[in-house]
Amino acid sequence: MSVTAIGIDLGGTRIKAVAIDTNGSTLHRLYHPTNDGDDDKVWKNAIAGMVLEVKNKINISDAVIGISAPGLPNADNSAIAFMPGRLQGLEDFNWTEFLSAKTYVLNDAVSAMMAEARFGAAKNKKNVVMLTLGTGVGGAIMIDGKPYQGAFNKAGHIGHMVIDDEGDCDVTGMPGSLEECIGNCTIIKRSQGKFSSTHVMLLACKKGDVFAKELWLKSVKQLAIGISSITNILSPEVVVLGGGITEANNDLFDPLNEYMAQYEWRAGGNKTTIVKAIYGDLAGAAGVATFAMEMHNS
Repeated sequence: MSVTAIGIDLGGTRIKAVAIDTNGSTLHRLYHPTNDGDDDKVWKNAIAGMVLEVKNKINISDAVIGISAPGLPNADNSAIAFMPGRLQGLEDFNWTEFLSAKTYVLNDAVSAMMAEARFGAAKNKKNVVMLTLGTGVGGAIMIDGKPYQGAFNKAGHIGHMVIDDEGDCDVTGMPGSLEECIGNCTIIKRSQGKFSSTHVMLLACKKGDVFAKELWLKSVKQLAIGISSITNILSPEVVVLGGGITEANNDLFDPLNEYMAQYEWRAGGNKTTIVKAIYGDLAGAAGVATFAMEMHNS
């Protein structure tokens, strides 16, 4: 049965909407500021307005809806059950009732992975891991063609795996986590105040700054150790890397592949392919639209 899905990606600064058909073709896209910090009715009503606008633009009266958001969804993916600290009013909110349409809710990193697995860098792959390298380190897992959310829908928080047991604790209390090792949130601390961002550090690397190069290569080495651990546990076909830090391109992927050759267990000569995400800023919206469509058809 033909169905149109509308995906909404609720971010801290922007809300993104996209409508897709059963072939994954984009029918319409839309952006709106989130205005987090205002009354939660502001961004909730903005989402309702965006859904209505998309329906009017593509001339449909009915659609299945997916919402990508930070936090942990509940057991039936109908709401975000746990998201402390921001987007007040998001937890346990009944989107199906509010939007008067069946709505499925998914973690934002899992949503991005769904887009890459269905349409992007991991298209047609069945066992996939995605890491988002930015302010923090997010993650998502696909097993046998389906997103793996685990008990409590907490699976995929790869950024909180321990790399250095003597390192500082991250936001979850884990010592020396991957997020602490490479996330932009710790670059000031890791550089002893010398660099304000990973981007600034990489610019210094290009100018021959020895300290910057050592710091960067240490982070990439730790990333390779983390990914190698993932390949030992999950044995994915592909690891997709997304997020702002991947804009380093060869400055990231060349040393990463060298470290992977050193640390990855390549039994029988098999190795995991590491690729850069290609879907862009609508990955979350498109991915959750696909998830909603698949849930609707299951």
